[in-house]
Amino acid sequence: MSTLKPVLVVEDSAEDFMALGRAFRKHSLQHPVLRCEDGDQALEYLQGYGKRPEWPLTLPAIVLLDLNMPGTDGRTVLDTLKQDPQLASIPVIIFTTSSNSKDIEECYRLGANSYMTKPVNYPRLEEKVQLIVKYWLENTELPALN
Repeated sequence: MSTLKPVLVVEDSAEDFMALGRAFRKHSLQHPVLRCEDGDQALEYLQGYGKRPEWPLTLPAIVLLDLNMPGTDGRTVLDTLKQDPQLASIPVIIFTTSSNSKDIEECYRLGANSYMTKPVNYPRLEEKVQLIVKYWLENTELPALN
């Protein structure tokens, strides 16, 4: 069993998640990657980690969060996470198609640690994933939660 904390990807698009997974593998990500398909599932995991057998017993190292999802959207997930003293120190990287300045401002106001727009082509996606892995998982000192 891996002692590395998972990377939580909150992404409703299976296609986007598969492309992300491919890019993570190409950059030899050692952390397990966990997908939640919507905001409700993400909050259920984050607020009740370890309560379901298929969920890791630890909180994620980082969260890659899509904004526009059906049901509970990324803004609500971000706000809920950053209001919760147990979860607030988990770095949240908004990873979305929106480059709208209002979305960017709102996400930082709600406590996002980073905001990246999803590139439309795969080589550019690989570059962004490499940056995320190198910065957040290889060079940054992350809080030791649980």
